[in-house]
Amino acid sequence: MPGVIKGPRTLYDKVFQDHVVDEKPDGTVLLYIDRHLVHEVTSPQAFEGLRNAGRKVRRPDCTLATTDHNVPTSSRKTFKNVAQFIKEDDSRTQCMTLEENVKNFNLTYFGMGDKRQGIVHIIGPEQGFTLPGTTVVCGDSHTSTHGAFGSLAFGIGTSEVEHVLATQTLITRRSKNMRVQVDGQLAPGVSSKDIILYVIGKIGTAGGTGAVIEFCGSAIRSLSMEARMSICNMSIEGGARAGMIAPDQITFDYLKDKPLAPKVDSPEWKKAVAYWSTLKSDEGASYDIEVFIDAKDIEPTVSWGTSPQDVVPISGVVPGPDDFEDENKKKACIRALEYMGLEAGTKMEDISIDKVFIGSCTNARIEDLRTAAKIVEGKKVASNLKAAMIVPGSGLVKKMAESEGLDKVFTDAGFEWREAGCSMCLGMNPDILSPKERCASTSNRNFEGRQGAQGRTHLMSPAMAAAAALAGKLADVRKVDNLQQVTGKAPNQVELEPQVSEPESDADLEEIMDLDETSQGNTAPSAAPASSAGMPKFTQLKGIAAPMDRSNVDTDAIIPKQFLKTIKRSGLGSALFNQWRYNDDGSENPDFVLNQQPWRDAKILVVKGPNFGCGSSREHAPWALLDFGITCIIAPSFGDIFFNNTFKNGMLPLRVAEGPALDKIFDEAAAGREVEVDLPNQAIKTADGTEITNFEVEEFRKHCLINGLDDIGLTMQMEDKISKFEKRRTEETPWLDGSGYLKRNRKGPVQVQAAPVPKTNRGEEKGEPLEW
Repeated sequence: MPGVIKGPRTLYDKVFQDHVVDEKPDGTVLLYIDRHLVHEVTSPQAFEGLRNAGRKVRRPDCTLATTDHNVPTSSRKTFKNVAQFIKEDDSRTQCMTLEENVKNFNLTYFGMGDKRQGIVHIIGPEQGFTLPGTTVVCGDSHTSTHGAFGSLAFGIGTSEVEHVLATQTLITRRSKNMRVQVDGQLAPGVSSKDIILYVIGKIGTAGGTGAVIEFCGSAIRSLSMEARMSICNMSIEGGARAGMIAPDQITFDYLKDKPLAPKVDSPEWKKAVAYWSTLKSDEGASYDIEVFIDAKDIEPTVSWGTSPQDVVPISGVVPGPDDFEDENKKKACIRALEYMGLEAGTKMEDISIDKVFIGSCTNARIEDLRTAAKIVEGKKVASNLKAAMIVPGSGLVKKMAESEGLDKVFTDAGFEWREAGCSMCLGMNPDILSPKERCASTSNRNFEGRQGAQGRTHLMSPAMAAAAALAGKLADVRKVDNLQQVTGKAPNQVELEPQVSEPESDADLEEIMDLDETSQGNTAPSAAPASSAGMPKFTQLKGIAAPMDRSNVDTDAIIPKQFLKTIKRSGLGSALFNQWRYNDDGSENPDFVLNQQPWRDAKILVVKGPNFGCGSSREHAPWALLDFGITCIIAPSFGDIFFNNTFKNGMLPLRVAEGPALDKIFDEAAAGREVEVDLPNQAIKTADGTEITNFEVEEFRKHCLINGLDDIGLTMQMEDKISKFEKRRTEETPWLDGSGYLKRNRKGPVQVQAAPVPKTNRGEEKGEPLEW
């Protein structure tokens, strides 16, 4: 069979091979997906595509939906329904559209009235929806979080969301194997967040491009599951497709009594653990890239610039352009310093802040809150802070924290205690920075405008953010009086025993689905075209090419998050490169290339720097380029998810290595001359037909582009192979079929009743019952 690895295999090799439904001679793989998480931002166009094509969701039992990006984190004591609670029109429409879609397609949904609602990458693990050895996808780049369980988890675009909903598979290719080994003991004050920031600083935001990173070593094995999730969460910031950690006893203990995990001591649990225990890299397995790190070299780490690779120890200083040899990095440093309002040589501990945010899918779990609470207990936030926010990652995390009294610790110190949601991580909701406000943040991205237009973000661990809140500036947590060892080692866990039973009536069913009758009137019709309708054929493209001399152009720069609140695929061209195209007053910036002639009519974008399209899985980035009229992007390298998303929209991303050929293409573009891209002959030419260079493109993708073929239609022709795979899957891993909220081949979710709150680590028992 093509692609089958003989001899020692890595963890990634094992999980990938176990999910291959079909593999073509050119390496194109049809991969089965075990778990699909859905949220309101990247799903409306996918559901619309299903509706337009008359297709159903193939595996509702393997799909779980929630709202997180748009939801306000203000008090929900008066919450009745989404229609009345969310004030911002576009956010409300996205959330109501998801409610309508989960009802129409019969999916399990944790809405805003459900205590289990929360950030999609936090609710999956805490429900046991995420299990070792599974493939997990979501229309969100930080799906890599779930790799902490030894699953292959990665973000996908909206076209692929539709593909998984319809077929429970994805068309993909094998990734490279990369190993990051961290050995030794972490020093006091150093956490898993510091590990991953240090790693990204070492390898860069493109260091893992085309690869799946396996994190291993004694320092990784000593971490709790929640700390491991934080590391895998930010794999995408190092350019990787996914991050993985081999499951072990710490993993198995975490999964005990989770609602959707096999029941402990059952035959299924024993069989599952036996299988899970095999999920580790074999002795002698080969890696394409290897990085070795000594834990003692890692200090508490903070970002200074506008990329996650812009990091230094808190004891260090802000670097300057002369600290970099690479010209692209020099230019990026100059731009970052200007945006961040910093001067080279400034001590990191001398940088004052305006706000503190502790939350996000990276650091909003119970251990993160416990760590921050230990730092601030009995103290007060600095008087110069405008705000300090604690945003739990789910309703269950919030309830657990309240049962332990953490909410009181935070509010006594001067923090705001909020409801679950993505909050200030990306500012698609009311929680945003004002222009030029500076934030100490536990989130995952410090891109320009990520937390609000012109907002300035410094990434750090929860312990460091708590220390910054007390100091009113970036601070070294090692200098806090009551510092305790902060390494993410597993504390005494609060374990709950959920009870699962069938709903007794239609009323119970409606309540579990959290579909308030008053919020069901909005069908939120969309004019979004279905991806299944076919694409224009791409053969030869000749047109003006716009030159762009930038590296690490991220998806937030291509299309800022405030334009993601749409349920359509079209109409985004006017927002393309919004922060660069327009001045603060909304007028055009005459210096930006797309505002100049002849490049206003560009069909091709030529980017001189590497890693174009890094960042989010949002398909809005290629939609915006396509809506503007750009159907081909030429660059040295691309973010993996963006690269994949362009093909799904009939676009052609071309990798041309830095050197004479790229320089020649760039010069032709800069001169305002047309460039021709000949896909059948795989050549790039000048306007007069002179060939500049050839390019590589995968045969399957080339075939689909030239013929305008629809991926979903092609995949549905393989129904017999998918069904055969599912039958074998049921026999070998029965715990992966619907067994919790929604069983396969029956309508309606299964009710998950509340369990009483056990005694906490503080020996106290208070608060309302927790619900799983």
